[in-house]
Amino acid sequence: RATARRALEEADVVVHLVDATERDHAPLAQAAGLDRPPRAPVLTVYNKVDRLDAPTRAALAARHPDALLLSARTGEGIDALLAAVRERLPESPFLYPDDELSAQTLRFFAAELVRETALEQLEEELPYSVACQVEEFREDRVPVYIRAVLYVERESQKRILIGAGGARVKSIGRAARIKIETLVGQPVYLDLWVKVLPNWRKNAVALRRFGYRLPEESPS
Repeated sequence: RATARRALEEADVVVHLVDATERDHAPLAQAAGLDRPPRAPVLTVYNKVDRLDAPTRAALAARHPDALLLSARTGEGIDALLAAVRERLPESPFLYPDDELSAQTLRFFAAELVRETALEQLEEELPYSVACQVEEFREDRVPVYIRAVLYVERESQKRILIGAGGARVKSIGRAARIKIETLVGQPVYLDLWVKVLPNWRKNAVALRRFGYRLPEESPS
């Protein structure tokens, strides 16, 4: 939570993603436990509108005319969200050389893509409980060899992530591999494992290992 608060303080635009199928929709400051609203403009986005019937959707739009309605599953509203974010982003000088797309490494992005894919496929089964670390990234091989580990906090979560006969983790691996191949522009062999690391979200050493910056740590 503290890491999320720091991100809110540093953001140029805040996208507050709300589950449209839930009845109670707390404002961002209340949902995030903030003492005051963030300084950056806030876009409230209601996701999963594809699950709403027409009257419920119309009522939601009427109650929140400034919010955006979106379905990540179908892609509806994605273009409108991107346009709204672009409109609110301030102009800034280049922070990196013009031939450098990011300060992060390919290893970092590969881990993020694996975690993203796991969360997409798990939907609401393991919210926020999955971390990923790339333990080996060999670009000198063809295909590129990547050994990645998905970490969860409990054995029961590990069983969910692996699935019956390993079906779930294999599906995650296949989908993540395709994303990583697009990123690196080469064939990839993704060696994906699942391990338990109890209470990793409360472990400062583990959080740093997974690439999270802690509240007391300033950006370099």
